[in-house]
Amino acid sequence: MSIISLEQYRLIEIAGIDAEKYLQGQLTCDVTKLALGDHTITAHCDPKGKMTSIFRLIRIESDQFYVMIHHSLLPTGLDQLKKYAVFSKVTFTELNAQLVGLIDEDSEFSAQVCVKFNNRCILINPESAVQFNADSTQWDLADIQQGYPILTDKTQGEFIPQALNLQTLEQAISFQKGCYIGQETVARAKYRGANKRAMFAFQATTNMTPDIGGEIEMRLESGWRATGTIISAVNFEGILWLQVVLNQDTHEEQLFRLPNSEVSLKLFNSAH
Repeated sequence: MSIISLEQYRLIEIAGIDAEKYLQGQLTCDVTKLALGDHTITAHCDPKGKMTSIFRLIRIESDQFYVMIHHSLLPTGLDQLKKYAVFSKVTFTELNAQLVGLIDEDSEFSAQVCVKFNNRCILINPESAVQFNADSTQWDLADIQQGYPILTDKTQGEFIPQALNLQTLEQAISFQKGCYIGQETVARAKYRGANKRAMFAFQATTNMTPDIGGEIEMRLESGWRATGTIISAVNFEGILWLQVVLNQDTHEEQLFRLPNSEVSLKLFNSAH
């Protein structure tokens, strides 16, 4: 079992009698469908439907929620999320919480909150000391392998939710709920086929790690052409893992490489 300090994340408490109503008008998920203790990955968009943040939303009480968000998305992501809160009885508080990730858990830990999904678990404020045996890179690697997009400040505000495959994950997007910020664009992408992009995972044997926000190259008859946008990159034990947004008609027969190199990129999976 891997025991990881999730130092790349911050915990925000959103609370107040208007918390559910406020979040319902802000997020892509249906907040009203979350029972106590439930959680989901979700997104917050700007009026044009571009994501300012992706995070895990956890319902603690009827009027209390936790948001686990990548540190680099702050403060912009939080500022955008609470932009209209002045009109509601809701508060936003960054908590000094210990966040621990477990992969392939085979024992029980006691914690204030335990969030389970796939073969992973997030502990919020464990009740006893935790001995870490892996670093945060392994958690990011699990995200890439399981298709969870890692949005950072390098590509904040660039993509609509479907370009990062959020429609395939948990309860991330509801197409039945009422209006929320960016909803028109998200709905158009589904019902009118307006979205032409999807997120793909790649792997390569190399010690290189390209820049987030950069491009990869695709083989054409006339040579190589820059394409796509790298949204996350993890190099673990000499294997590079990437999340790249490309045209959604990308297929396994196409050849890709790192820019200006001989490092071939292998498509990890094409589910989107």
